[in-house]
Amino acid sequence: MAYIIETKHTVSLSSLAARPFVAFWNLMILIAEAHPRMEAVNALNAQTDEQLAARGTTRSDEVRRIFANHF
Repeated sequence: MAYIIETKHTVSLSSLAARPFVAFWNLMILIAEAHPRMEAVNALNAQTDEQLAARGTTRSDEVRRIFANHF
């Protein structure tokens, strides 16, 4: 037996008013994730502690190196 459920999407005034702010927030996230520092952090997170130890560094040292001129 099959059931069919029909839903109606209602648009409220508050959701319409929030759309520009949500779009702006999503744009800010896209810009931050596209930054080279974020790419370096993602590459760092992909490595294991053993791989970092083989290179003679630690995770905290690498984070300091990545964000050295920012903080």
